[in-house]
Amino acid sequence: MNWLTKIKVFGDKIKRNLKKKFPTKEEIANSDWTSCCSGPLLKKDLEDNLWCCPKCSKHHRISCRQRFNIIFGKDNYEILETPQPAEDPLNWKDTKSYKQRLVEARKKTGQNCAVMIAKGQVNGIQITAGAVNFDYIGGSFGAAETEAFIYGVQNSIDHSTPFVFFACGGGQRMFESPIALAGMTRTTLAVNELKKNNLPYVVCFVDPCAGGISASFAMLGDIHFAEPGSLIAFAGKRVIQASLNQELPTDFQTAEYVMKHGFIDRVVNRKDLTNEIGKLLEILLKKNSEVNSELSNETSTNIEQPTKAVS
Repeated sequence: MNWLTKIKVFGDKIKRNLKKKFPTKEEIANSDWTSCCSGPLLKKDLEDNLWCCPKCSKHHRISCRQRFNIIFGKDNYEILETPQPAEDPLNWKDTKSYKQRLVEARKKTGQNCAVMIAKGQVNGIQITAGAVNFDYIGGSFGAAETEAFIYGVQNSIDHSTPFVFFACGGGQRMFESPIALAGMTRTTLAVNELKKNNLPYVVCFVDPCAGGISASFAMLGDIHFAEPGSLIAFAGKRVIQASLNQELPTDFQTAEYVMKHGFIDRVVNRKDLTNEIGKLLEILLKKNSEVNSELSNETSTNIEQPTKAVS
């Protein structure tokens, strides 16, 4: 055995030992542990804190069902079945076929597409809500996601409910190219229909939200909330930095930075979101008794004054 063969054998041995030492992604995903600022963290402890780190308060990414459990209460909602358009209309293939990517994404998330629509109650108010699962091909929008969003809007119109959407994702899905890009126009037109029907449209940005998602329906809400630390952008920070040829702030494109510059209304912790959304909808729908009382008093005062003046 010459010295080159010995090096190769030794290298293979190191690789085998590393594989034994470090768990695979699947093993990590199926274990009871995850990690955050201080190292290993029990998933149960994270779940009990609404998937926010008890020490650094980082808001970890969650699935659509986990989102609905927080907003509506555990299993206190109905998932709506959304339309499923033709798959892989462009027969896309790069390192693997698009159809294979869809199969893997469905297996990983248990969803037919990245978007789920549900209906339930928040503070006694019936709402339609939508959420995006980032684990489904990066939360990107294709034809199925566009159809799901439009279906959610139509359900709101049909039942006269507010529409609340938790926006995240990397933008329009490149595997569907022009079809995905057309979704930007279609979702924008759907939001216009909500506004024509005088129905509240509330958007909550969750990490991360970028590209065609933030450039279309996500920026058209009546009110925009965001979870702390969420990335909210169109182009990436490195692209902008290279274009401007200057250093950008460390908090650039975070929810806090975006709010400071007027693009969103409030940054709200996950544990407070349900209450904040409920209070907002009470005001927008004039369901709050105090608001109604004040408005009623103002109206009666305004009516009485001209009557007295005439008499």
